[in-house]
Amino acid sequence: MMHAAVRQPAVAGVFYPGTETDLNQLVDQLLVQSTEPVSLPRHPCAFVVPHAGLVYSGPIAALVYRQIERWMPLAGWRQVVLLGPNHRVPLSGFAGVAETNWHTPLGDVAIDLDLERSLQARFDLPVRQDAHQLEHCLEVQLPFLQKVAPDARVLPLLVGHTPVETVSALIAELWQREDVLVLVSSDLSHFHPWEEARQLDAQTTRQILNLESVIEPEQACGCQALNGLLLAARKAELELHCLGQNTSGDTAGDKARVVGYGAYVCY
Repeated sequence: MMHAAVRQPAVAGVFYPGTETDLNQLVDQLLVQSTEPVSLPRHPCAFVVPHAGLVYSGPIAALVYRQIERWMPLAGWRQVVLLGPNHRVPLSGFAGVAETNWHTPLGDVAIDLDLERSLQARFDLPVRQDAHQLEHCLEVQLPFLQKVAPDARVLPLLVGHTPVETVSALIAELWQREDVLVLVSSDLSHFHPWEEARQLDAQTTRQILNLESVIEPEQACGCQALNGLLLAARKAELELHCLGQNTSGDTAGDKARVVGYGAYVCY
């Protein structure tokens, strides 16, 4: 159920453990077992992170959150804007939020409604609680953020069918604020055999690293936000680097029908 002040989790106990103890243990384990963060030549300003069940995509997601953990003291991020796709409700444009907090088994995450109102002055950013109510792609990021950026305020925004220039402009606006980190939530290919998925995702990664803002939905479910990031990065003369890539067939799933995951950093 949705409440006026607090959004209750939609996928606790499904995409991630539904109890505080088990969720703590899993997220800690994913972060501890993740490889040491690679060195970056300069300050990162955005990441792309997958959003499946944590037993499937958690090891790749952890690569992003280890980087965030490393950079938090240096970057001084106080706000994290989450941009992800709508899986449940048809959506054109953006979908904002109304709650002051989003809840997980680890506690409440403060929502930055002041930042949302500031963006609404420049962008068509309606509140769409119906779009967020059952959506998982942003919710599954929160337990990681509660570990590595516990004091940050979060703004979850869904991105439906939207002109790439509009998404790019919103991201560029966020980058004018030095204390804002942008996280784009997206998986890669869906439901191909393992070897075919690896080939498809390798091609998608090449396009991402080349800043080609023409990614299609069958390549990445979060392509609307991802293409906006790639266009914004190209205009700002930034780079993207792949932190890691695998599939559900490499983690907790079989290899007959897999989902691809990739972690990328923009700097």
